[in-house]
This record gives sequence, C-alpha cells and structure tokens, in this order.
Amino acid sequence: MPEILRLFIVIVLLTIGFVAYFLVIGALFAERIAKTRGLIYSAPGRSFGVGLVNLVFFTVIAIVLFSLAENARDFIKGVLTIPALLIAAFLLIMLSFGLAATASLLGERIFPDLPAWKQSAWGTVCLSFACAVPFAGWFLLLPYIGFIGVGAFILGFFQREPRP
Repeated sequence: MPEILRLFIVIVLLTIGFVAYFLVIGALFAERIAKTRGLIYSAPGRSFGVGLVNLVFFTVIAIVLFSLAENARDFIKGVLTIPALLIAAFLLIMLSFGLAATASLLGERIFPDLPAWKQSAWGTVCLSFACAVPFAGWFLLLPYIGFIGVGAFILGFFQREPRP
C-alpha cells in the first residue's frame, strides 16, 4: 500500500508541475500554442501522421548517436553527443508545445465556461491523470497525444498566415 500511495503523490506533484509549465508556455508563446491547437482541432489525422514519422525518425537518430558516442573515444564522443543532445532537446521542445496545446484544447472542450487559463490548467490535470492510467494511458493515449502534438507543431511552421 505505501508504494501505491507514493506513486499517487508523485503523479499529483508532477501534475502540479505540468500545470505550471503549460501555463507559462501558454503565456509566453500564445500565438504558437494557438496555431498548434488550431491544427490539432482541424487536422488531427494529418498531425498524427506527420508527428509519428518525425518523432520516430528523430528519436531513432538521437538514440543511434548516443549509442555510438558511448563506445567512442573522447573527441568523437563529444562530436556525437552534441548533435544527439540538440536533437533530443528539440524533440522535447516540440513535445512540450504539442502537449500544452492539447491540454488547452482538452480544457476548452471539457470546461467551456471557464477562463482560458483555468481551461488550460484543468485540461492539463485531466490529461495527466488520463495518461497515468496503466497500459492504456502509457502505451496508447500518451503516444497518440505526443504524435498529434508534435505533428501539429511541425505543421504550424509550414502553414502560411492568411493575408488581409
């Protein structure tokens, strides 16, 4: 029983951290989050496909570079580790924006009467607890949300703004 209680406390504390993180990202990068959220809403299938291909491709490249750097000599280790870290950091940035936009959209759909920041906060709470469900949340929901978020973030860079 103490293990379950400890796990629950960790999930709650991580959820509080995610709420704060996504609120800050939403405040600092409001346009990018809005564009990503719009693409998640309007083109979820396309976003999923683009996210799946890019996330898997760049994750494999980063893992290969890390594994090659592990057995290399000092100079080669640095040459291989730096690009791997840059790729991993960029993947985390894309995933952060995608998850923030998804949490915002989820909060908007579930709690339409609340202010935007409360929608985002409650959407993050719902998404965090849903992804914490064993097996279905870990292996189905979280990858699905991650792929859609990353794909929408990438598509947002190539979508042109309508001219007035």
